[in-house]
Amino acid sequence: MGGPGILVTLDIALRGAGIALLLIVAAATLRQARGRPAARLGALLAVGAAAYAVCSSPGPHDPPVWFAPVLMLCTGNAAIFWLFAQAMFDDSFRLRPWHALVWLGLVVWPLAHLLGAGFTSHWLVGVLVRGAVILLALLALAQTVRDWGSDLVEGRRRLRLFILIAVAMHIAATVTAELVIGTDQVPMSLHLLNSGALVAIAAIIAMLLLQADLDSVLGPAPVGPAANAVSPTLPPARPPLGTAAPEDEPADPALLATLDRLMAVDRLYRQEGLTIGVLAGRLGLPEYRLRRAINRGLGYRNFNEYLNRHRLADAKQALADPGQAEVPILTIALDSGFQSLGPFNRAFKADTGMTPTEYRKAAEGRNGT
Repeated sequence: MGGPGILVTLDIALRGAGIALLLIVAAATLRQARGRPAARLGALLAVGAAAYAVCSSPGPHDPPVWFAPVLMLCTGNAAIFWLFAQAMFDDSFRLRPWHALVWLGLVVWPLAHLLGAGFTSHWLVGVLVRGAVILLALLALAQTVRDWGSDLVEGRRRLRLFILIAVAMHIAATVTAELVIGTDQVPMSLHLLNSGALVAIAAIIAMLLLQADLDSVLGPAPVGPAANAVSPTLPPARPPLGTAAPEDEPADPALLATLDRLMAVDRLYRQEGLTIGVLAGRLGLPEYRLRRAINRGLGYRNFNEYLNRHRLADAKQALADPGQAEVPILTIALDSGFQSLGPFNRAFKADTGMTPTEYRKAAEGRNGT
């Protein structure tokens, strides 16, 4: 067998291995779904990557109509990647109907091309679609970096940079190569490099997922509204994660007691610019120990969420106090540690289901004033 034939055979073998690994990743992740958008999107992302391994293979690019579902999974995967990044690294993320429109906007082009629509042959259409793919990859990468320093989940911190940067670079490099060289002009050596990179990424992700505690990484399954959403005194109860591996050392009770004093008595959450690094420096601890204590000991997945629970409890107490009935809500927000009114209003509404004004009026009704 000649050199080109060996390369083609090796490319097929690598793509087949990558597809098998990605489908295993999808099945393993979907088993952990239980209402978690990150798990469902992660499984769909893996299936889409497997479809991409098929779509990007060398050879004729004139598929039959029945190939449409594979094309949709392949082309729409950039949108799934972007949504997965948000669901994975933003604990407040919720899927919205308009998110489906972004996915549909990507898959319309290959479907129209498959059905013979003439406009899809225009070079500008191809550039726009590929540009959208690169943009979504960059947005996903931005979401990866955002709030990385305040992420308290060690498994998620390890997974986020590898998975998202590797996939983002893979998408960006592939689309860029197609734009510069042309889809039909990509040499076999680049196809082989592409399939090898796909297998490597899939293998490492599969290995990390098998080793990781997915319940901790993906977050607890959704529950109903917090029972103490209108409590004016204490932060809403956080369920313990209870998912740490047996060999992991538990949170230090003395450290948890110190944290409770700093927040409940010293009200450290009011300090401007307070980060996990600043707090760790004040306590004389390495950051990883403090992250572990707040995550595993108190059940929080993000440092800003931890601070905001205390800030919101402070604000609730002030809003329910008849003696502060005339204090402007902006003043209460700033005194509680929020930097502006907008983030305070959004966080308050998400936590209680009411605006600060509505909460104050409800408290006045309970107090009989």
